[in-house]
Amino acid sequence: MYTKQLLQSQLEKLGIHKQGTLLVHSSFKSIGEVDGGPDTVLDSLSEYMKDGLLVLPTHTWSYIDGKNPIFSVEDSPTCVGILTERFRKRKGVVRSWHPTHSVAAIGKDATAFTSGDEKFDTPCARGSAWGKLLDRQAQIMLVGVDLRRNTFMHGVEEWLDIPGRLTDTHESLYTVLPDGRKLSVPSRRHYGLSWSEHFWKVEDYFLQLEAMYIGTFGDAEVRVCDTVKMTEILTEMLTIDPELFSDNEPLSEKFKQEFEAMLSR
Repeated sequence: MYTKQLLQSQLEKLGIHKQGTLLVHSSFKSIGEVDGGPDTVLDSLSEYMKDGLLVLPTHTWSYIDGKNPIFSVEDSPTCVGILTERFRKRKGVVRSWHPTHSVAAIGKDATAFTSGDEKFDTPCARGSAWGKLLDRQAQIMLVGVDLRRNTFMHGVEEWLDIPGRLTDTHESLYTVLPDGRKLSVPSRRHYGLSWSEHFWKVEDYFLQLEAMYIGTFGDAEVRVCDTVKMTEILTEMLTIDPELFSDNEPLSEKFKQEFEAMLSR
């Protein structure tokens, strides 16, 4: 059974920067048996990052849409796991106001980090929390999940304006603030195909080029990603082939040759 102290020692071994910014995507079940359950996991992360910033996604994209357009910052549950739902309700945690792709944070600059997402009409705008992860050279920890759950990669595609990723039209969505005010947040959506299901294709290069490494947290296999290096690699890859993630096939030999030639320049 894992204790808070054991989990924190694993965070140390993983090379998580205590004074940095850490975003965690997670599968609680993958961690194994924890003394105290989800709250112990959150305690271990929050205390380890007490001099930095801890961020978890609190997405609601699975059910906030044109037919159900009201997102409540205080009351709308997350659709991305038990740890995220428990985290958003914790004392001192601040949640952003984006109706479908909110995040919650605690620690250094949490209010500034989560502010302003409702001003953008896309899920992962460069000026939103997702872009701030890059500005802060954040680490992303994928606990028991793989690159297919790495929302940051959607952000890179969005910043590069990759065709076909977002709807041209807006849905009329609304955010209800803790004080009861209701904001109109017209929003474009991720379009059609679930592009993220194909993000696995670049894992080998992420590992080879040290944008990611693999370790453990509890029983879970963990991928620790560097936002700066990921962005650099994905920018080069998507310059070569904007349709890189349009299918579920491995990278072609032609693509590998072009990419490796680009790296050698």
